[in-house]
Formats: sequence, structure tokens, C-alpha cells
Amino acid sequence: MTSYTTRTVTGEQDRAACFRIRRDVFVGEQNVPEEIEYDAYDADAVHVIAVAEDGTALGTGRLLHGPAVAAKTGGDPGVGSLGRLAVAKEARGLGVGAALVRALEDAARGLGLSAVDLHAQTHALGFYERLGYAAYGPEFPDAGIPHRAMRRSVEA
Repeated sequence: MTSYTTRTVTGEQDRAACFRIRRDVFVGEQNVPEEIEYDAYDADAVHVIAVAEDGTALGTGRLLHGPAVAAKTGGDPGVGSLGRLAVAKEARGLGVGAALVRALEDAARGLGLSAVDLHAQTHALGFYERLGYAAYGPEFPDAGIPHRAMRRSVEA
């Protein structure tokens, strides 16, 4: 098993690695148009990265927060929006995705948020349910992929 750590992204090297993983997974594997993969929210989001002992980036995710994203979370500024969770193909099945979700939840708690919302691809509902998320609302398309909204409380 590959040993790895997760951390909050602070430098350009980590940020570039996050964007590479997102491009590989979403644009390359899932055919999401590159022009919608990166958005204005990236600038203010909390990004996390999972990195192997040898420095290889294994996965990434981001947390949107604050008034600018309250509309994405039902208008509640106390709810963050987890998104862009992507794990490199060679790192799948190692627990990287769950570790990234937990790191983003820790960041949400650190920001004083009470819950985290996300838009899960329907094939990933079970993954998020195992992490304590509950689906709500109808299925909807995002980038041509079926999704469901999910939420989890992150209060201590």
C-alpha cells in the first residue's frame, strides 16, 4: 500500500498538481469541457492535496465557503461546498478519496462551518453515504453527468 499524507495547498507547485489531477480525471477520463472545469471559485477555495512519500500527487479536492458561494449551498453562509474531488487512476482504492473528504471537512470546521454540501456523481453516492453524507433533491445533470445533492453536518 502506498503511504501518503493530505495537506492544504499553499503554494503554486501544489496548486498546479491539483489542476493536473483534475484535468486528467474530469477532462481526460470524463470528458468534462476544460473551459468549465476551472472557474472563478478556484481563487478563493480551500484546496487540499494527497501526496505520496515520493512526492507524487495522488488526489485533490476543494472547499468553497463564504457569502460568495452561499447561493450554491441554499443561501446558508454556514454551509461549505465540497467539490472537484479527484483521485489519480493509479491511487484509487487506497483510501485517498476518503482522506481528502475528511481533510476538507476539517477545513470546514476550522472555518466555523456547520455543514458541507456536495454534488455527487450518481455512481459515487455510495462512497459519500459511507462517509456520512445524505442525498436530497432530485437527480440533475452537471457537465452531462447525472448528479445528486448531498449534505453532512461537520459540527463537533
